Amino acid sequence: MSAVHTGSIPTAANSATIPRKDMAVIWVLLTAAFVAILNETTMGMAIPHLIADLHITPIAAQWVTSAFMLTMAVVIPTTGFLLRRFTTRQMFLAALTLFSAGTLLAIFAIGFPMLLGARIVQASGTAIMMPLLMTTVMNLVPPASRGRIMGRVSVVMSLAPAIGPTMSGFLLDHFGWRAIFVVVLPIALVAIFIGWRWLTNVGETMNAPIDVLSIVLSAFGFGGLVYGLSQIGGLSNGANPAPLVIALVVGVVGLALFLWRQIVLQKKDDALLDLRIFLSKDFSLAMAQMFLLSLAFFGSITVIPLFLQDALEMDATSAGLIVLPGALAMGLLGPVIGRIYDSRGTRILLIPGSILASAMLWLFTALDTGSSVWLVLIAQTLLSIGLALSFTPLFTAALASLKPKFYSYGSAVIGTIQQVSGAAGIAVMMTVFTAIVDSGGGTEVPAAVAAGTRAAVTVGAVIATVTIVGAFLIRKPEDEGDEAPAHAGH
Repeated sequence: MSAVHTGSIPTAANSATIPRKDMAVIWVLLTAAFVAILNETTMGMAIPHLIADLHITPIAAQWVTSAFMLTMAVVIPTTGFLLRRFTTRQMFLAALTLFSAGTLLAIFAIGFPMLLGARIVQASGTAIMMPLLMTTVMNLVPPASRGRIMGRVSVVMSLAPAIGPTMSGFLLDHFGWRAIFVVVLPIALVAIFIGWRWLTNVGETMNAPIDVLSIVLSAFGFGGLVYGLSQIGGLSNGANPAPLVIALVVGVVGLALFLWRQIVLQKKDDALLDLRIFLSKDFSLAMAQMFLLSLAFFGSITVIPLFLQDALEMDATSAGLIVLPGALAMGLLGPVIGRIYDSRGTRILLIPGSILASAMLWLFTALDTGSSVWLVLIAQTLLSIGLALSFTPLFTAALASLKPKFYSYGSAVIGTIQQVSGAAGIAVMMTVFTAIVDSGGGTEVPAAVAAGTRAAVTVGAVIATVTIVGAFLIRKPEDEGDEAPAHAGH
């Protein structure tokens, strides 16, 4: 291993002081991650404009978002190794350069293939940013302040997706789809300059060679799973099931071979994704909890806007505004929740959070065509608050339970689980939703949509209820008297 500049890491484990130089590094990464995630959520609303402007089919246009998601699923598992192989500056500049290059290509895209390629390049950079940010926070921030800083990370993760559709809607109405990329590019270029000028390296690097076979297996495994899951919803529309089945089989086989390969390589510390992180009970429990919550949450927030538009007959803009307060609350509460985590631990947050999220999903199971819009708005906001109470302590406690050399692998796993669980949640709930709506027979569309919504969110409610048990099991590592958490890798 070769050491690099590690920043001003406090020697006192319980010190809450973060040197200004280290905070500057974190703010640069927060800004870059915000821009990358903001861009991730902007193109969904642009699909009708792309169909008209580029003369493509709706299925082809959907690949603008699907290809982005697939690239994220393939690249994120590799970031654990990459963040240990290359320095912070190298990874940051590579991520932002890829993102900026993809954005520039998108601005001047002369056809759909060029736009699709641009989105894939963008996604390659975006996939690196969140693991890089979380790994850097864990390396620079002392245990007593990690919750507070991770709360700011949750602001990025929540506010960017909330603002993205609203911003893109405005730009689409007034300037067209290219304006989305025009607005984002200067911010990314400024972030590159700031990072190049002032960003310092954090942690240590290693000289292990990159295992190409692991990258290939990861691509087939995670890419196959996410693609297969994303196609499940199309079955009810008479789509050919063969590509879906093939993708899922390739995904499962690829993932099994990938896991086997990592077990072999980690004996020499050469794994692309070191699985010894799962030897930490706290990390494993937190990841299981996060998977279930994400499964329930992403599926539900996909179905609810459809209910608002097709059952309550609201326009798309109004339906989007209904879910905005929840997303904003989720982000703005992040720092407060982080401070509570620092001072009181996990259970005071996780237990009420899981109960609140579960209760709101059960409330959604009673929705019908006569439901009040205000009821949906309040329930959606409370659901988001419940999830905010859960996510910040979950990924903070999970990473804190690992040795520092495993932080990058833990961050990669968190990102991967979010991608896979999100795709799975959307697939499962949209399949249930569509099946019930299509079986409505002579029922009017609003009533059939309401029935489909109730069935879909019931699945989410059952899943969320299980997380109440998990909330009692997950603890902040320091609460267990483990000031130097090092469960993984023994």
